[in-house]
Amino acid sequence: MLAACLAGVLLAGCGQEPPRADSDPDVEATGAATAGSATSGAASDHYGDGAWTRPEEDGAGDAERSPSGYTFTPDPKRVPKSADAARRLAERAQLEPADWAAGMVRHEQYESGGTWPVLGGDCVWSRGELPGHVLHTLTRRIDLPAKDGRGLLRGSVTISVHRSERDAEREIKDTVQESVRCPDQDLGGGRQLTGLSSLRFDERDVRNAESSLFESGKYSDSSSSGPQEYVWTKSRIGPVTTAISLKGAEGHKSGDLVRLASDGLTRVLYRVELGLK
Repeated sequence: MLAACLAGVLLAGCGQEPPRADSDPDVEATGAATAGSATSGAASDHYGDGAWTRPEEDGAGDAERSPSGYTFTPDPKRVPKSADAARRLAERAQLEPADWAAGMVRHEQYESGGTWPVLGGDCVWSRGELPGHVLHTLTRRIDLPAKDGRGLLRGSVTISVHRSERDAEREIKDTVQESVRCPDQDLGGGRQLTGLSSLRFDERDVRNAESSLFESGKYSDSSSSGPQEYVWTKSRIGPVTTAISLKGAEGHKSGDLVRLASDGLTRVLYRVELGLK
């Protein structure tokens, strides 16, 4: 059900940044009805194992991938070659709370970067140094405050700029493998993800990125009354990956999270494309 909702978005393509939808959270997203929005990242929690091996060549080659329904080709002159250029692109593509949806606000710990999440063999997340193949990564944490009997939704948006498309595509592939290896994951501080499953969309069907995946499961922490819905999406355009996550709360349906995530992803992908055009 959740994957079908997101599929309607990814098939739609970008074209232009849509106006922000001040949507009613009671309306559940379904199939192609979400075509005006899109998604991606447990940005602060997810990014691969941090121990990738660079290809023997210098890594500048295109990623190996299936023919994609997405037709955009980055301008080589606009693809970041330095950490400073990557930082500027990530900052331009990032979301402010008001960009994402009405009523969203900055989390207390709003912005972070410069480190890389690592999923250990014990399925516990930690943070390590930024890998050599990553020029820059920027995460923003954005919340939808509790209101009208609904709990606090916690979201994050992450943009990572790699040295090559091959490196970025490896991040996508490793992400899918992580949920297979660790369907239950410890985020630290009493926070848990359980029952995770990932779905990578067929590139031939995706219209707003070269690679896209969707992950869902349950989230819980010491303040919640029990497991809540969790969604995470990640996409790639050229050497840039974008990830959006939403940790649910009481009173929010799974479709609410899918719609919010997909709306944010559409905007981020459009901005990444502009930065590479």
